[in-house]
Amino acid sequence: MFFGDSITDGNCSTPDANSRWPDHIAKRLQETARKVAVVNEAFSGNRVLTDGMGVNALARFDSDILSHPKVATVVVMMGINDIGWPGENAITPDDQQPTAEDIITGYKQLIDRAHAHGIRIVGATLTPFAETFKGLPTEGYYTPEKEKIRVAVNEWIRNGGGFDGVIDFDKVMEDPAKPGYLRDDYDCGDNLHPNDAGYKAMADAVDLDVLLGPAK
Repeated sequence: MFFGDSITDGNCSTPDANSRWPDHIAKRLQETARKVAVVNEAFSGNRVLTDGMGVNALARFDSDILSHPKVATVVVMMGINDIGWPGENAITPDDQQPTAEDIITGYKQLIDRAHAHGIRIVGATLTPFAETFKGLPTEGYYTPEKEKIRVAVNEWIRNGGGFDGVIDFDKVMEDPAKPGYLRDDYDCGDNLHPNDAGYKAMADAVDLDVLLGPAK
């Protein structure tokens, strides 16, 4: 199960081409001896803590993840909209800015609920977003202060010990010459969403054993 926002939903990927990163993971899994089904439960604008462009992750975890039979693993890549949407932008100007600890607390609740159902839960770091929507009414989605929150959240995902496994998409997608920025060759043009090459790079970087645990 893939649980996320527009980046997992494949925003900016070629329509009807199965070019989202979970699609590429599904292809890789089908090439192994393991019989594994993949379900993508992501939608644009989703947040961990707060409703907005749909119901928040904490509220929909039961219906969208736990209600499915025979779930072995859920991969969570979510939180950038919690960081980006509040504040000075045209969509949610009155939302309160969550702290890194607020978002981490949300992750911990998802982890506890997954473990209570015997489900492995993997965390994916939040990808770079410097200058997201620059020049648009929503350019306040990114600020240097929000970047500090993203960095702190990623540090916990990597080293907090809460998730059963970690996928470090931040390192895969970051421009080595410009820390905090999405690589130009992986950017669809808004400084937030990957293009087809970016989504494939994300999937290619995933260790399948991190998703499923060692083969039995």
